[in-house]
Amino acid sequence: MPSPSSPLLPDERLAAGAARLAEHARIRTDLVVPTERLTAERPDALAHTRGLGSGPTRVLFVCSHNAGRSQMAAALLAHHAGERVTVSSAGTHPADEVAPHIAQALTEAGVDLADAYPKPLTEEVVQAADIVITMGCGDACPVMPGRRYLDWPVADPDGAPSAVVRDIRDAIDAHITELLTQLAP
Repeated sequence: MPSPSSPLLPDERLAAGAARLAEHARIRTDLVVPTERLTAERPDALAHTRGLGSGPTRVLFVCSHNAGRSQMAAALLAHHAGERVTVSSAGTHPADEVAPHIAQALTEAGVDLADAYPKPLTEEVVQAADIVITMGCGDACPVMPGRRYLDWPVADPDGAPSAVVRDIRDAIDAHITELLTQLAP
């Protein structure tokens, strides 16, 4: 696979995106839509990394499976900030799907998670971020110079009862509110 700094042709980007998603998928079907989404996000991330793109602050949320905490945080920040930020999320060992109880907790709060899917953490997505917020991935998260790193110690909602998931959602929302006060308008 070419390095993140070498340009990829559209077919190569599609193949590379499919390969990254397939590494972690238990079922090799239903990869077309996530592969297309991941492939579409990569050129923008690469352009930002190379200084070719401008725009809002880019925030990346990372947790182990990208099925709970990081998905909640990304959805909540996108909901509250709109176009003020570019939001993404990834996991060191992505799950097959976003946990249904996470989607339910966000739906209850009026936040849409319909297009969310677990994505692998890649060097290029970290390089493209201005702020990287880790949520329980520990030493598995790569550190890139020049990025602002925050670690939010938020409980893992995996297998938690609905009331606990709501508390975790609310704790993440409080962190999001604080983050938004720190970002330029």
